[in-house]
Amino acid sequence: MGQLIRVGITGQGGFMGSHLYNFLGTKLEQIKRIDFKRNYFEDESKLHNFVKSCDVIVHIAAINRHEDEQVIYNTNIDLVKKIINACEATKSTPKIIFSSSTQEEKDNLYGKSKRDGRKYFEAWATNNNGQVTSFVIPNVFGPFGKPFYNSFIATFSHQIIQGDEPKVVNDSAVNLIYVNELSEVFYSEIVRKDSENIESHIIPHSSSHKVSEILRLLKEFKNKYIDNAQVPNVNLGSFELDLFNTFTSFIPRDYFPRKFTKHSDNRGAFVEIMRAGSPGQTSYSITVPGITRGNHYHTRKIERFAVISGKALIQIRKIDSDEVFEYRLDGTEPAYIDMPIWYTHNIMNIGDTDLITLFWINEPYNPEDADTYFVRV
Repeated sequence: MGQLIRVGITGQGGFMGSHLYNFLGTKLEQIKRIDFKRNYFEDESKLHNFVKSCDVIVHIAAINRHEDEQVIYNTNIDLVKKIINACEATKSTPKIIFSSSTQEEKDNLYGKSKRDGRKYFEAWATNNNGQVTSFVIPNVFGPFGKPFYNSFIATFSHQIIQGDEPKVVNDSAVNLIYVNELSEVFYSEIVRKDSENIESHIIPHSSSHKVSEILRLLKEFKNKYIDNAQVPNVNLGSFELDLFNTFTSFIPRDYFPRKFTKHSDNRGAFVEIMRAGSPGQTSYSITVPGITRGNHYHTRKIERFAVISGKALIQIRKIDSDEVFEYRLDGTEPAYIDMPIWYTHNIMNIGDTDLITLFWINEPYNPEDADTYFVRV
């Protein structure tokens, strides 16, 4: 194994930054992640140490909404200048990957802050024999976005789950890229060896949809998944799957466990485990007392655990958080838990008999592309 590339991400705790940080956690055979905290911008010694520790800095930190647009411009330019000053003070020349926006060409101070920030980085690269690659990025959506801030899709998803009625103000077509796709783009540039000193790339959108079309799909997800316990028809690698995983990330964790509808008569009982509009794989496991299975997470799979016999403790934890959610299920009252993406999860037999668990995932098992990353809860 060659030398690891040391990568730091400003804005690591934000929407795009946290997704990229987690994505790079699946590439630890090539990448060493250098932690960044927001207060580094206010602590010169910490910022200096950060830039010295990085081979690559992905500069994502910025604000895009404020009641005073001048604050947006001043803040974003100030962050760029602090990175440049730290590099010059420590004589460091990490490769800078700058996250810009299609707003660059629009007449607003956020776009101007991105355009001018890019020019400041390019001037630094010219004067210091550094490397700067700028990405002009379309609208980004994905799980865990901040409603009323990151994306209208985050806002709509939040509102629909809360029982509110979203309003379409401008029913235009929006060019979109899913945050996992964008992380792939960043990763490819991080490991790229043949980049020029100064480059700028317009990142193509992967889909384009009218706002009303997206709202219709989100309402359909609410009707099928939440109201009628049916996974909608979302094909692998599709915009619909990405939108569905975004939507479900806004479901409160106390929504689970969900009890099944049980139909009983003199013959016994019948319980429907899953209604699905998409192809999938069903399997089951038998776990002896005291054993724990799992301790892994997925980045795209829809997965359901249903305990049908025995007693189980299911634990889940978002991989960039310390908060653990616990669910106790008993086969005498069959219930299920759906596993959110980017949450590491396990299931433990806490009873004194065999635990029988039924699993459903929305894709056939492929050993070469299992989308499974092992991390303890």
